[in-house]
Amino acid sequence: MEPTRSRVPLARRIAVPGGRDGRRMLVVAVIDKVGTGLWAGAATLYFLYVAHLSVGQIGMLMGLSGILGIAGPPLAGRLADRFPVTRILVIAQLARGAALLALLTTNDYVLLVLFSALGSLPDRASSVLTKLFAARVAGPHRIRYQAIQRTAVNIGWAVGAAGAAAALTVGTTASYQALLLANVASYVVIGALTLRCAEPSAPSRIVTGPDAPLSRAGTATPWRDRRYLAFTGSEIWLFLDDSILQVGFPLWIVHATTAPVGLAPLVLVLNSVLVIALQVPLSRFAASRAAARRLLVPIGAAFLTGGVTLAASAGGGPWFATGAVLLAAVAFTLAEILHSLSSWELSVALAPGEAQGAYLGVHGLAQSAQRSLGPIVVGAAVSAGPFAWPVLGATLVAACLAQHRLVRPPAPPDAAPSEGTTKTRTAECPGRPPGASPTPPTRTRTHGS
Repeated sequence: MEPTRSRVPLARRIAVPGGRDGRRMLVVAVIDKVGTGLWAGAATLYFLYVAHLSVGQIGMLMGLSGILGIAGPPLAGRLADRFPVTRILVIAQLARGAALLALLTTNDYVLLVLFSALGSLPDRASSVLTKLFAARVAGPHRIRYQAIQRTAVNIGWAVGAAGAAAALTVGTTASYQALLLANVASYVVIGALTLRCAEPSAPSRIVTGPDAPLSRAGTATPWRDRRYLAFTGSEIWLFLDDSILQVGFPLWIVHATTAPVGLAPLVLVLNSVLVIALQVPLSRFAASRAAARRLLVPIGAAFLTGGVTLAASAGGGPWFATGAVLLAAVAFTLAEILHSLSSWELSVALAPGEAQGAYLGVHGLAQSAQRSLGPIVVGAAVSAGPFAWPVLGATLVAACLAQHRLVRPPAPPDAAPSEGTTKTRTAECPGRPPGASPTPPTRTRTHGS
């Protein structure tokens, strides 16, 4: 009787790259998102009902704080190349908590704007620092780590949002303040956990292999790397899936389709479920720079499919519109998942090891810029009508194709005679008169013999 083949244990199949510190930072990310989910769903209502701001004032507050937050990623990346990333991350986490706690001290509009802006800076910085830590601690398994982390934080976000929804049924000032304090407490907890993580190895020893960029003297700053800046610029447009799903779908469902209004929150639920289910399994398709580059083609196809289907949802009855909206949501979610994998790998693989933090900091500007530009673009698409969505999808396809060309590996140098081959050209044999016959094969010497 043949012995049965042993199966791979479940623990190994779901093992988190990076060992103990990788697992610990994953817990940090989940707790962070639970706290953020608690507060994000209540922030606007807090400013409205507790701080008594107008809708216009709230919009201005969020816009101004977002402008300062744009400086967070490049600043964090530059610091992480000079100081321990774990220590900078702890400072950023505690600064986020302090700025949030300061909101409880005043209802003055100017001070609320100031505290919100000061909190936005370390908030954007911490996302880059967490990504940098993952790239260093997980090494060649960074794509799988990112996929596991993204799946986990979506679960954390959902848990936090559900907790916020339960607390907001009370609707009192104390309930809003409790949600804020819960988020502050989460920053204290993740700060303590981060302090227990060992500093990961230097990036120059992590970014290795045939796809890794070589260290180039004189170009160790992303601000002089035209290809990386162009790559980051194209990323701004490809991150539009975030605004399309969170802003575009609700507005389009309400203003342009016969689908029920209750479909809007279900789109976000569907998005979260698909991310949780597919992020890790699909991560194997972006395990290298070449694989991440190949993903740009299906990403473009998913964007175009989503745009065409969303435009079609404006016609037909409620059932047709509902089906078209859900299909478009699946397409845009698939584009989001694949782009997150491709973007993660390419942003790290294109960065020289000795300036990895600075490069990832510059790449973080893409998401920050999209958060300001995206709602404007999506709002214009909704106002323009159905034809705008296929056009927007086509521009996203163009961005994918442009990036596909941009990140292609450099052409190999002209082939030179390899070691162990015979030199037969007369110019390569000093001392031999022109026109002399080559050395007979029996007397040929090979290099290294």
